[in-house]
Amino acid sequence: MGSSVRKAIELILSADPELLNILSTTARVCLTSSVLALLIGVPVGILFGAERFPGRKVLLVLNRTLIGMPPVVCGLLFYMLFSGVGPFRHLHWLFTVKLMILAQVVLITPIIIGVMETFVADTAPALRETAKGLGFGRLKEYRLLINECLYSIFSAYLLSFARAIAEVGAVAMVGGAIAWKTNVMTTAIMMYTNRGSFTLGIALGLILLSLSLLVNIILSVMQGRLSR
Repeated sequence: MGSSVRKAIELILSADPELLNILSTTARVCLTSSVLALLIGVPVGILFGAERFPGRKVLLVLNRTLIGMPPVVCGLLFYMLFSGVGPFRHLHWLFTVKLMILAQVVLITPIIIGVMETFVADTAPALRETAKGLGFGRLKEYRLLINECLYSIFSAYLLSFARAIAEVGAVAMVGGAIAWKTNVMTTAIMMYTNRGSFTLGIALGLILLSLSLLVNIILSVMQGRLSR
């Protein structure tokens, strides 16, 4: 065990080409999907939290259901849609980074919507009264609300990025874990461990744990600031 860990650290320090390719593919998938999810999820979450409209409760229940959707179910859905018998087969997106990003967006957007809706639902009523007292119009009211949500938006992004980087089921199904093409950290750990090639798997595991620790440290610092 100690020997494998030592070799894994040496592999990281040597900037192994295959390791770098896996890291770059992971970064491309996770950063793109988390940013797209943020752009979609923040406005929808703010709308759900600040407004009351017919069908809102149904949409909230649907969003909470999507938050708990198993990744393999999401992967299966996209596999059927984009496979050789699916309606989107002509796009040839199966086993590509594009479809991995799309699957990730569907998985993590509900998380951002849920975080924003919860925060805004608690914040909006008092803020609306303040905005009315100051004579603000609707646009200025929303600007003030967004300003109040900045920490929450950043926290939601970090949570979605953490979910994206740790996800394995959907990306394995739609990406195929193809070496030098669609292999990300989680699928590579699974694949190389199954092969008995523990060095690269441990190296990727150490990097993944380090990133998770960094995200949690940032979230803890932000929560401390919010509590003050």
